[in-house]
Amino acid sequence: MTNIVVPVLFRLCFFLFIIQVLNIARFSAATKFYQFKVQTTRLTRLCQTKEIVTINGKFPGPAISAQEDDRIVVNVINMTPYNTTIHWHGIKQKLSCWYDGPSYITQCPIQSGQSFTYNFTVAQQKGTFFWHAHFSWLRATVYGPLIVYPKASVPYPFNKPFNEHTILLGEYWLKNVVELEQQVLESGGPPPPADAFTINGQPGPNYNCSSKDVYEIEIVPRKTYLLRLINAGINMESFFTIANHLLTIVEVDGEYTKPFTTERVMLVPGQTMNVLVTADQAIGRYSIAMGPYESAKNVKFQNTSAIAYFQYFGALPNSVTLPAKLPIFNDNIAVKTVMDGLRSLNAVNVPKDIDAQLFITIGINVNKCNSENPDNKCQGPRKGRLAASMNNISFVEPKVSILEAYYKQLEGYFTLDFPTTPEKSYDYVNGAPNDIANDTQAANGTRAIVFEYGSRIQIIFQNTGTLTTENHPIHLHGHSFYVIGYGTGNYDQLTARFNMEDPPYLNTIGVPVGGWAAIRFVANNPGLWLLHCHFDIHQTWGMSTMFIVKNGKTVIESLPRPPADLPKC
Repeated sequence: MTNIVVPVLFRLCFFLFIIQVLNIARFSAATKFYQFKVQTTRLTRLCQTKEIVTINGKFPGPAISAQEDDRIVVNVINMTPYNTTIHWHGIKQKLSCWYDGPSYITQCPIQSGQSFTYNFTVAQQKGTFFWHAHFSWLRATVYGPLIVYPKASVPYPFNKPFNEHTILLGEYWLKNVVELEQQVLESGGPPPPADAFTINGQPGPNYNCSSKDVYEIEIVPRKTYLLRLINAGINMESFFTIANHLLTIVEVDGEYTKPFTTERVMLVPGQTMNVLVTADQAIGRYSIAMGPYESAKNVKFQNTSAIAYFQYFGALPNSVTLPAKLPIFNDNIAVKTVMDGLRSLNAVNVPKDIDAQLFITIGINVNKCNSENPDNKCQGPRKGRLAASMNNISFVEPKVSILEAYYKQLEGYFTLDFPTTPEKSYDYVNGAPNDIANDTQAANGTRAIVFEYGSRIQIIFQNTGTLTTENHPIHLHGHSFYVIGYGTGNYDQLTARFNMEDPPYLNTIGVPVGGWAAIRFVANNPGLWLLHCHFDIHQTWGMSTMFIVKNGKTVIESLPRPPADLPKC
């Protein structure tokens, strides 16, 4: 009898144990609730007090934290006179395209006095991300970190750091940024540079009236720290360094990388990067510096670096600050060195067979002036109006939600004819897109391209020198992609070399100045996704397009119905 009972009891206990494990796994994910009040707040910077748009009165905005697979629910209440939306940068929004956030793409803006609740899961994602406004240039002050930690039982692929700090790199204008964008659009000319760079909202002692507006990290000697770097700037790429300390890159855009050690890094707007720093120097105070990477020629830019302090515990209050050395503003080699060092932590499954290939040129255009008031309306080169384009098509922002129009099969709001290649081939780096050498006119349109669910996509981004060639930060919503290759000059498939073993897996790529970048990804997230340059001025000018990923065969491969409280236009 005993011999029979014991195995039965053992099997019963084992069964109950498995059920318990499954229940723990099922219910271990949490739901995190936040309330974002979009409001105007008085702030003093650079000797002036002005009203800026903030979340909950904070600049930068509040941090969101979660664990992998958690649900995040954010009720956004707009208490300002401006329309707004919030984009959760780098979060793939798997089956939650409605909550992605770009205005007039996946939703109508949240109007003044209205609210909208974003509700999404950070499914199979972990790392450093951020949130920001996605209407006009409001994200100049409306941004904050979104940190997704690994599950409690999952360690980092490196030694656990002693502590961590989040560092947001930004740009600050004394002018109202919504009015500034409108002035730029009306004039047809270039935007003014930012009045300051900021590190966690503080410009540092290099700027007027800012000797006390300095962010400071206090560190313990001989300990290693994880710094979560986020470039929340809107029109400028940025170098970052710490005096006398090495940075070891271990994650980019929420994906682990092979450790790569360098003296400085460069982040394009929209990019995130985790670095390890060991406090292995003499006790003292060291400068943290953020400065410009400006690859375009004849462009005005802010060239005063933002400074923060990396201060050892035990350093005297009046310690001399050891200065940090940044690269010169157009150091393309420093940028390439960092990019060359980025590799996925392990071998990855890059799509080998391709279902769709795109060749997309990106560049700045000068459109002809048709205004009766050219002195005020046509302040671009050759008395024209500046524009930007992909495949020489300048994106026209609609006044409806394109995702709603697509879901409801409404006609007349967008077309499905975005070209997979430029209309004509030419010397992209040195030439012009039209038949006449100095014809830099772009066509206009709200065009999209459609992919079948599960399509394996390859895109070659080709930088053009129509007006000036520069490093363009291209961001894809709803997906990450493998950066399998990049180089200078015009792309040539006969000489291009691809890394198919361990390329970095990113959501934002800096397409090299005077060069190209190649990416591959699987279109496995149904919905409508924005592809755009993450320089806000270039998006304003039209350097965007849309990808539509059709539904798959099952419910879990199909776009759900829209939320009931989706804002109306």
